[in-house]
Amino acid sequence: MQRSGITELEVVLAVARHRSFRAAARELGMSTSAVSSAVAGLEARLQARLFNRSTRSVALTDAGLRFVERITPALAEIQRASEEVSAEPDAPSGTLRINAPPETALMLLEPLLVEYMRRYPQVNIDIVTEPRMVDIVADGFDAGIRLAESVPQDMIAVPLTADIRMLIVASPDYLARHGTPQQPDELLRHQGIGMRMSHGGIYHWELERDGRKLQVDMPVRITLNESRAIRQAALNGVGLAFIAEWFIRDDVAKGELIPLLTAWSQPFGGLRLYYSGRRYLPARLRALIDLIHEHRDNGIVIG
Repeated sequence: MQRSGITELEVVLAVARHRSFRAAARELGMSTSAVSSAVAGLEARLQARLFNRSTRSVALTDAGLRFVERITPALAEIQRASEEVSAEPDAPSGTLRINAPPETALMLLEPLLVEYMRRYPQVNIDIVTEPRMVDIVADGFDAGIRLAESVPQDMIAVPLTADIRMLIVASPDYLARHGTPQQPDELLRHQGIGMRMSHGGIYHWELERDGRKLQVDMPVRITLNESRAIRQAALNGVGLAFIAEWFIRDDVAKGELIPLLTAWSQPFGGLRLYYSGRRYLPARLRALIDLIHEHRDNGIVIG
């Protein structure tokens, strides 16, 4: 037997209440023929007659009476559950859960999340940062944050930052001791600060200029898996670092880190907030998406 639809069960209860196909049709806003067809279809799948019909009356059979007694409380519970969901407040509330790459929370805190928390005091924010990609639906997250190239194709993506550039940088002290590379092949004569990826490998420096792409496997003096630690190692003159521009923007402005070979640093798609489906978003997530759009429209830069 195939599973019966909720509509068919509601039709059976309406007919049982009114003992009339015509009256049940009026209650449900259906045609009499549609009500009759729904009952006949359910009886065919159940292989049991639920109603005895005549030209003047409709009455439940013994099987129909037992069936109605069993489904009535179940449908009432479904109705209560539907009403509770529909009655949820439009104002954002609950816990907003986001999965993001390491250190992204620091970038989002100002100005986005602080403003969000000020506007929506009934929402708690839970950000889990980890390098590996996760299934945000299976793991119970409202949304995820990843680079544009990493967002799953079946997700809806909202631009969170402008395009990103990875810069080769070094401290003035390091360059004074080891010289300043002028061409990509000169990088191999320097010592690098390696970035350990989530899969365990070392990140290959990817350079591009005028359509020409290079992959540089730097001699690594030290390997780290956190951008904060890589930045600090570069500031301390350990070696050359390859790091996102937003992370060291202030250091560059102060002259504490010097960008190198900038013509070979091309921008790529920045961070995206992504989520599953366009319809019936939780109010807490919709509010965050609206705030992201508002910041972008007002020229407020995130990151």
